[in-house]
Amino acid sequence: MTSRITGTETICLGISTCLLGEEVRHDGGHKRDPFLVETLGDFVEWVPVCPEVELGLGTPREPIHLVRDTSAPDEVRLTSVKTNVDLSSKMRRFSRQRLRALAREELSGFVLKRGSPSCGMERVKVWSGPGPAARDGRGLFAAELMRQYPNLPVEEEGRLHDPGLRENFFDRVFMYGRLRRLLSRRWSVGTLVNFHTEHKFVLMAHSLPRYRELGRLVADAKNIPRVELARRYEDELMEAMRTRATRRRHTNVLMHAMGHFKKRLDSDTRQDLLEVIEDYRLGHVPRIVPITLVRHHARRLDIGYLLQQVYLDPGPKELMLRNHA
Repeated sequence: MTSRITGTETICLGISTCLLGEEVRHDGGHKRDPFLVETLGDFVEWVPVCPEVELGLGTPREPIHLVRDTSAPDEVRLTSVKTNVDLSSKMRRFSRQRLRALAREELSGFVLKRGSPSCGMERVKVWSGPGPAARDGRGLFAAELMRQYPNLPVEEEGRLHDPGLRENFFDRVFMYGRLRRLLSRRWSVGTLVNFHTEHKFVLMAHSLPRYRELGRLVADAKNIPRVELARRYEDELMEAMRTRATRRRHTNVLMHAMGHFKKRLDSDTRQDLLEVIEDYRLGHVPRIVPITLVRHHARRLDIGYLLQQVYLDPGPKELMLRNHA
């Protein structure tokens, strides 16, 4: 049984509506992101959300911001800038309801608008009396999103222009989608073991210690209630995926893969493969080059264990979304 997202399946991602070019900002404008719309838009299905408009604030509208209560530093309120109307309770209630409804969309990730008092993921301005604002806040909708769906991959639009952060985000998106698809079916300990096995190299590239922890969990799976097992596996899996895979870790994985057949290669072929892996380690070629060569030899030599590894056989959408410049 395969647990992969195939190249034909829809990848649903939530997104702050303004990033798609919709004129929903407080000034009647938008924050259209060409990369998200023109490039990623061909490969994903966007599920737009504008908490402020959907709350009923209208467009254009008075701007809002986060304010810290000086008498209760842990309490952050969402208020209108000029009239000081407190919208905190309404926004939190809306966010809870909207996010529960979003469960039907089967999202694999969410892209939020940086700096927004409703959607900002981190470093949102929080005002407190005179002086400059502290950049230590989180938008109220974003906070509820990350509370209700703690394992859902979430990023801000600006960070997705960094190739390393983008690759890590989509590594998490595909892993989350594959696991949620598996757990939504009739699954058994056996299918979970298969899932864990075929993702060994992906996990090794992110965190070898956490891969080993997950292995111990799977080994003890028959002694753990199903609901608890699913929850713990998802929690630990997605925590492992939060660790960014590095070029050094990827090189180690490629060398580990090569170890499964290097004795069956002649010296010239083995040296060619080693040189390609070294070129990747030095940053001279993209990772898909040694992956393609390793997969070629695995197929030629019929190494079944390698051929089942997701790491060596990413789908076309996955390749594009992780590696597009």
